[in-house]
Amino acid sequence: MKKICIIGLGYIGLPTAAMFAKSGYDVVGVDINESAVNLLNQGKIHIEEVGLGNLVKKVVQENRLRATTSPEEADVFIIAVPTPNYPNHTANLEYVKIATKNILPYLKEGNVVIVESTIPPRTIDDFVAPIIQAEGWKVGEEIYLAHCPERVLPGRILIELVENTRIVGGINEISAIKAAEVYGSFVTGDIIKTSAVTAEMSKLMENTFRDVNIALANELAKISDKLGINALEVIKLANRHPRVNIHQPGPGVGGHCLAVDPYFIIEKAPEQSPLIFNARSINNSMPEFVVEHVEKIVENGGKVAVFGLTYKGNIDDVRESPALDVVSLLQDKGYQLSIYEPHAMQEQVSFPLSTFDEAIDQADLILVLTDHNEFKCLDEVKIYSKMRNPIVFDTKNCVTINSQFIKYYNYGNLYTMGKKQESLV
Repeated sequence: MKKICIIGLGYIGLPTAAMFAKSGYDVVGVDINESAVNLLNQGKIHIEEVGLGNLVKKVVQENRLRATTSPEEADVFIIAVPTPNYPNHTANLEYVKIATKNILPYLKEGNVVIVESTIPPRTIDDFVAPIIQAEGWKVGEEIYLAHCPERVLPGRILIELVENTRIVGGINEISAIKAAEVYGSFVTGDIIKTSAVTAEMSKLMENTFRDVNIALANELAKISDKLGINALEVIKLANRHPRVNIHQPGPGVGGHCLAVDPYFIIEKAPEQSPLIFNARSINNSMPEFVVEHVEKIVENGGKVAVFGLTYKGNIDDVRESPALDVVSLLQDKGYQLSIYEPHAMQEQVSFPLSTFDEAIDQADLILVLTDHNEFKCLDEVKIYSKMRNPIVFDTKNCVTINSQFIKYYNYGNLYTMGKKQESLV
């Protein structure tokens, strides 16, 4: 039975470790978060993902998965650490570099090293390979090096790790072949072998494509608001064209992928990427756009019940979430905030969290920033009876409101917002 050492036990590393353990590998997961390590060794998880808790419990009990804070000798090393942006939007590769250096004492001839972290083009060639070569190894001959980016959807990670096509980019052809063999142990989707730099760029363009298309929808929402047009109806009708699929507008773009990856391309070729840059600027402007419309409904000092902080519905991930920017802007403007977030934990955010009842009590507005299932059918009786002004501003177009006594706004009727709203009670 081969052994895999996975560096980084976050939203990608932990599910990946569990899947390899399920497929028969002896897996050791490495993370600097001692709390996460201790939980994993008890068969518990520190993140929310459908089905992951039961799978981890099973493979830990079967002694196929364990965790530690330092690497060990293995046949395969997988690096799945974060690659955040610096404030100037350039890639912070320090975690990748540190992880690569940390496995050096444990490498032996024939090992396969795979970087799953999302990285700018040429990171494998210009940073990872030289670190290993400096230790005296012949990369591509003695140590096989590849980039295999993740491409999964939170909430469906365990399914998509198995079924999705995997792109395996080797530093050379034999490295791609060796890395592809690793994933062949459980992946039923196609496994496509290519060069490392092509794999790096492919991953970035997948998320950039989505970011640019979301920016188009968000720009449409702004234009429609100015011209007095129902943006949601425009999208619905335009999408009746057989070759048109306009995305839905929202409060911005979040998550470690869409909100970060386009900058990795811009960093490498700024003059050649004006469309990508402008799309990022549009999506980054949406929290301010949302707050501008909150100000049309609630005067400064009023109470806003914020529903949702995660960047996507039904997950606990708040990384790069535009909801956090909206909250900060509202705080700066002097609003009283009460935040209802049924998925994220209190320790993940700096804002105090409330229950549904606490959030809406004497509130002037419910501001929906995430499309959690819990928000789709709200208790309208409580909203009407407990809120000072029963108004909902739904930036995710996910809430169903039937009561004529509750004022409801989404991107379809933003233009109807007045400068000042009279109480509906």
